[in-house]
Amino acid sequence: MPHTSSRLLTVNGAALWVEDSGGDGPPLLFSHGLLMSGRMFDAQVAALQGRYRCIRWDHRGQGQSGEATGRSVSIEQCTDDAVALIRALQLPPAHFVGLSMGGFVGMRLAARHPGLLRSVALLDTSADPEPAENVPRYRLLNLVARWAGLRWVTGRVMPIMFGRTFLSDPAKAAERDRWRAHLRANRRSIHRAVTGVIERAGVAHELAAITCPTLVLVGEEDVATVPAKAERIRDLVAGAELVRIPGAGHSASVEQPEAVTAAIAAFLARVDGAPTP
Repeated sequence: MPHTSSRLLTVNGAALWVEDSGGDGPPLLFSHGLLMSGRMFDAQVAALQGRYRCIRWDHRGQGQSGEATGRSVSIEQCTDDAVALIRALQLPPAHFVGLSMGGFVGMRLAARHPGLLRSVALLDTSADPEPAENVPRYRLLNLVARWAGLRWVTGRVMPIMFGRTFLSDPAKAAERDRWRAHLRANRRSIHRAVTGVIERAGVAHELAAITCPTLVLVGEEDVATVPAKAERIRDLVAGAELVRIPGAGHSASVEQPEAVTAAIAAFLARVDGAPTP
């Protein structure tokens, strides 16, 4: 089994926390969602690192990456960070898995930098701007988090981040506690990343430029980026596949890890022309 290395790597003016499983397999990048970290792909990395070189990083100002500055961290900055990271690691065209915010990055990478990606998997994400009806509520939660800390709004955030099955299943109690603690541990400066997500531009008009194999995956209980958003991406990207995950909300990789891993593994096997593991 490859040995995972972890380090802070400075690219594009940002100190990014990068975990790299190493090995000689094709590179497989993981880009996490807002308020989360690369930890949300623990199950997928554990299952796939024997076949792929799994690389995940925390976006600037999130997880274990260095502090962000300025009014906001834009999705464009995060995309530029990803481009710089891929180039700094001197990777061949890589497979890319992005969830929510990570999917915003993945769509931009695939459309604007096709030479960097072998394929893209877009999980629980949207090509559109934040719906206008969500913005006032998200700005209020962000204001409270900025001045008082995320612990005061975690109860409101959990039903956005996770589906009803995960939130109500007695067998998932320990896992819920783990992710509740993870959300509360976010620095107050997370407000910059939240602002960037709230204010992001839509990229639906760019999706026709995506030519690499594309998987669109969505939890059937996702209320943050509803399944119709996934269907829209599928319809706008030529040849894209859509997989719906029962019993999962907006954090499908955490809520239904086996189903998500199986969908990604089967997709990658098709792209690489390899037997399904």
